[in-house]
Amino acid sequence: MAKYDCSKCPGYCCSYPLIQLNKRDVERLAKHFGLDFEAARKKFTKVDPEAKYAMRRKPDTHFGKICQFFDTEKRRCTVYTARPTICREYPGGTCGYYDFLLHERSTQKDDTHVASTWNV
Repeated sequence: MAKYDCSKCPGYCCSYPLIQLNKRDVERLAKHFGLDFEAARKKFTKVDPEAKYAMRRKPDTHFGKICQFFDTEKRRCTVYTARPTICREYPGGTCGYYDFLLHERSTQKDDTHVASTWNV
């Protein structure tokens, strides 16, 4: 079984176009920030045809847009203890970034290669 080390990832899963939340996720975020449910729903979710609750996103240099709770400097989650269910269960089977990393290392014939997303 593959072992994922999310601390070495630039936040690939946090950049997905849809980060679906459930009611419990909004409640957890509300509690984390000391808000009531409706205030948290308005502040943290957006309208999306594919989800009742969808996470708002913000601009990101590497991926275009990313989860609003992602620290774009440190490349880490800022609400880890209150993170949504989808994040808690990720990768659930496969991780797109991990698969990409393995492919790049194989292609480069370098077991330590990490593809750069920085502008050079």
